[in-house]
Amino acid sequence: MSTSSLPQRLPERDAFHVYDTTLRDGAQREGISYSVVDKLAVARLLDDYGVGFIEGGWPGALPKDTEFFARAADGELELDHATLVAFGMTRAAGRPAAEDPQLAALLAARTDFRGHGALLRRV
Repeated sequence: MSTSSLPQRLPERDAFHVYDTTLRDGAQREGISYSVVDKLAVARLLDDYGVGFIEGGWPGALPKDTEFFARAADGELELDHATLVAFGMTRAAGRPAAEDPQLAALLAARTDFRGHGALLRRV
């Protein structure tokens, strides 16, 4: 695949890039509760630091995460260095992917990549 067909913000293949989970894993620590405004501000700071990938949360699982991705996609979050990714899961057992609300929320997050731990898949 030619790199010219990839999005401009896609980090170089041979470079080392940090995959930051502060907005999801970091938010699970006792006593931490990010508002959507907090999450937008932290994402901007991470981008300023040069982080390659920012995992913004799990859309569909938490209302704040769903709102964060909607606001980011609507232009409230402009990133110069980082690529915003969403945490998610495969479809629920016994449910077709087309009918899974978690997968629908993941797609509605409107990110270029979907993250699951350290795994990234281009969509």
